[in-house]
Amino acid sequence: MKTTASALGVATLTLLSIEAGAQTSLVSDKNASSGKTDVSQEGFQKAQAPVADGKVNETDAKLSAGAFLSTGNAKALAVTAAGNLRLRRGFDQFTLDLAANYGQASTTPGTDQETTVENIQARARYDRFLAKKWALFAQESFRKDRFQGLDLRLNFDPGFAYYVLIEEKQHLTFEAGYDLQYDVRTTEAIEAAELAGTPVAATEVRHALRLFAGYDNSINEHVRFDTGLEYLQAFANAENFRINWVSSLTASLTEAFAVAAGFTLRFDNNPLPAVEQLDTITTLSLVYSLK
Repeated sequence: MKTTASALGVATLTLLSIEAGAQTSLVSDKNASSGKTDVSQEGFQKAQAPVADGKVNETDAKLSAGAFLSTGNAKALAVTAAGNLRLRRGFDQFTLDLAANYGQASTTPGTDQETTVENIQARARYDRFLAKKWALFAQESFRKDRFQGLDLRLNFDPGFAYYVLIEEKQHLTFEAGYDLQYDVRTTEAIEAAELAGTPVAATEVRHALRLFAGYDNSINEHVRFDTGLEYLQAFANAENFRINWVSSLTASLTEAFAVAAGFTLRFDNNPLPAVEQLDTITTLSLVYSLK
């Protein structure tokens, strides 16, 4: 079975980016979008840091899309789309992220194309800032991924965030909390497990501990680095743990254009039979912003 490790290796172009903001928070991103098309991290995403007086009123929205097409001897098609919305009102913040990736390719000349990438993701999160360095949050994420054997994966993640480092150009954040995961497996994944002699149920519920550490650095007005490492440990079975790592580097070329490079790593210590433990996604994006 193919895995999401064969994800898109094509450049994406942001078609539309709309930003309607008022006052700026401590960690407001002054650079262009990182061009990510992977939003359902199955865990915590670090929030914007709180401001001392809570006088913040911000609205940010972005939409992006990209495509790659090759015909003739090398047949391939890849499309990707993403969007996000962030509303900040005083000590309250709501974020919504959506993404979809799809790809086809023919590995042998003269043969039909086969689907190589197929996933849809969404995440909604609410943050309540309590003090300069503390925040509570709740997050719900959705993922449908054919090559991870998932018709549906829902994660509900309540927790708290602590901001160790809050500076104008860099921030270090730790988050901890609980995760409730509900999986619905694809028919293909269930059949593959039966053939492998390790049958699995059509659905599964997991309860886990979530830990996250995130760091970002606006190296200068044109370059920004962002990275986050997440660890998920199931309570009932120590063998069930996951590690997620996301990094991005964005360099602004002009006020409108930027180049963004991103890397995502997903490690599942106990995946479904015939599904690999490790998936990686590497992206190189040309980003256009309209403000």
